[in-house]
Amino acid sequence: MGEFRLYSIVIDCKDANALADFYAALLGWEKYTDNPEWISVGRKLETPFLLFQQDENYRPPVWPDRPDRQQKSIHLDFAVSDLEKAIQHAVECGAKVAPEQFSSHWTVMIDPAGHPFCLFEKTAEN
Repeated sequence: MGEFRLYSIVIDCKDANALADFYAALLGWEKYTDNPEWISVGRKLETPFLLFQQDENYRPPVWPDRPDRQQKSIHLDFAVSDLEKAIQHAVECGAKVAPEQFSSHWTVMIDPAGHPFCLFEKTAEN
């Protein structure tokens, strides 16, 4: 068996261009393609990168999970140096703070396409 290395993380959405703009602004990364169906965001020559796939039939996941509604299949966690500043930055980029939170150690955010993602403050202890 050969080497396995994570190359990209693909995120489905209704508007790939808009969601790529959001994550590029949130992370300070570059947007590398402007194909309406596949748009990548990352740092040049570094992997993994985020790849946004446009899907006209996309339905946003529900947070928190509800048995009768579409479930999230994956979410992203971001380590930050200052949680409050990171939350403010995410909101300025277009995210929303999820109405329900389950920990004081991280904050669940919702991106413009409805995907949950978490911000947690990285310290020497964690």
